Amino acid sequence: MSRLHVETVGQGPDLVLLHGWGMHGGVWSPVVPELTQAFRLHIVDLPGLGLSEPCEPYTLDALVDRIAEAVPASAIVCGWSLGGLVAMQWAKRLPQQVRQLVLVGATPRFVSGEDWDNGIEPEVFRQFAAQVGADYRGTLSRFLALQAHGGDAAKDTIRQLRERFFERPGGSPETLQAGLDLLLQSDLRQEVAQLNTPTLVLHGDYDKLAPVAAAQWMAEQGPQGVRVEICKGASHAPFLSHPSWFVGQLKDGLGD
Repeated sequence: MSRLHVETVGQGPDLVLLHGWGMHGGVWSPVVPELTQAFRLHIVDLPGLGLSEPCEPYTLDALVDRIAEAVPASAIVCGWSLGGLVAMQWAKRLPQQVRQLVLVGATPRFVSGEDWDNGIEPEVFRQFAAQVGADYRGTLSRFLALQAHGGDAAKDTIRQLRERFFERPGGSPETLQAGLDLLLQSDLRQEVAQLNTPTLVLHGDYDKLAPVAAAQWMAEQGPQGVRVEICKGASHAPFLSHPSWFVGQLKDGLGD
């Protein structure tokens, strides 16, 4: 079994933080000090990223298996972007472990299709996949810029994402490609509609990677009792651009 890096800090209800594609757990660091006042955080580096060893095969189920073994038997799970897909799959597979679900900049399906207009064009991810082997740093920088595009604090958010990214080892081209494949191929709409887990959806209205329409879909089709909160002026990473709003939503909406 590959080694998974999990940093545990704070006191309170257990809250697992799952980052997005190409990043690592350090991306949460701006909101960690305040969150540790209310929660016991378990900050995960997804397999193959940051300080965690890669795993094979690189599927949502395999990622869930690695993480589920490394964190408490009952916890709140907060997933951002790709981490949101992992969190949804986790809640479907092991509902007894996922006490509450928080989805940040998340969507059950990232790419548009014949019956899904709430995503982005598949070609966007295919272009990143084609470039990541030849120009790793440049490709990651362009992806980080896309995540912040259009928001009120776009320049500062991009700067924070880039600073956090290079604090720990980056993923191999193989791991990054596998993660992009998950973004391209995953469709959890049916699974999300069947969840019984209390769910909080936090989304930016300028999100270009997971359009706000996906959050609105989850409000209508998602778990019973799902609550959706939209951050005005935020893009794909509201916890960086609007940290006080993000922390307030978690403190007010989560707990025992």
